[in-house]
Amino acid sequence: MLSVSGIETFYGETQALFGVSLEIGRGEVVALLGPNGAGKTTTIRSILGLSPPRRGHIRFEGEEITRLPTHRIARKGISWVPDDRRVFPSLTGARNLRLGTRRTQFRAWCMDEMFGIFSALEHLMRRECENMSGGELQMVAISRALLASPGLVLFDEPSQGLAPNIVQAVMRTIRKLRDEGISVLVVEQNALAALEVSDRIYVMDRGRIEHDGRAQDLLDNPVLRRRLIGV
Repeated sequence: MLSVSGIETFYGETQALFGVSLEIGRGEVVALLGPNGAGKTTTIRSILGLSPPRRGHIRFEGEEITRLPTHRIARKGISWVPDDRRVFPSLTGARNLRLGTRRTQFRAWCMDEMFGIFSALEHLMRRECENMSGGELQMVAISRALLASPGLVLFDEPSQGLAPNIVQAVMRTIRKLRDEGISVLVVEQNALAALEVSDRIYVMDRGRIEHDGRAQDLLDNPVLRRRLIGV
C-alpha cells in the first residue's frame, strides 16, 4: 500500500533523513521505533507532504505522491493522528468530526461505529474541545481520522500522556483497523505496546533505518530488544 524509497529530507540545510526506505502492506500494522530525534516524526511528515523529501520516492497504492500537496495526499486516503491532536479547541467534538469527514475509495465509517469503539465519545459531542482531557481529545482525533475513510492511518505517539485504560482502547482500535484491512504506521515511545499490535517493525536512529523485521521476533528475544530499543 505504501512504499517509501530512499527519501532524504532536510530542514533548511540540516539533513534529517538519510536514505529512509520502508513498506507497508494492505491491512498491515507497522511500528516505527527509535529514540527521540531519530527521525520518526519527520518520516511521517515526509509521507504527508508537510516536509517533502529532496530525494527519493513515496508511492501510495502504486501512485507517486512525493511532490503532491498535503490536501491531495489526504484525499487519496491517508489519515493522520498527530501527537498534539490538532483539533479546533473552540469547536465541539461533533463539529470537529463533521469537519474531518470525507469519502475516498476506501471503506467509509459512520459515527455510530466511533461510539462503538469509544463508548465515552457520544457524551463529548456537545462539549468544546478546549474543555476535554487528553484522553478525550485523543478519542476525537482518532475518530476524525477514521471518518476520513482512510486506507492508511499514521499514528504519531498515540499513547502519549494518556491513562492506561485509554492506551488500551487506542491499541484495540489499531487491531480493529488491521482486521478491517486498513494499514497502519504507528510511531510510539511505548515500544512494548507498539510491538504487541504490530506485524513488522522498523527501528530508526539518527535519521536512518537501523533494523527491520517481524515484531514477534523482538517480543521473543529480550536481548535483541534491549539492544535495539532499550526495553
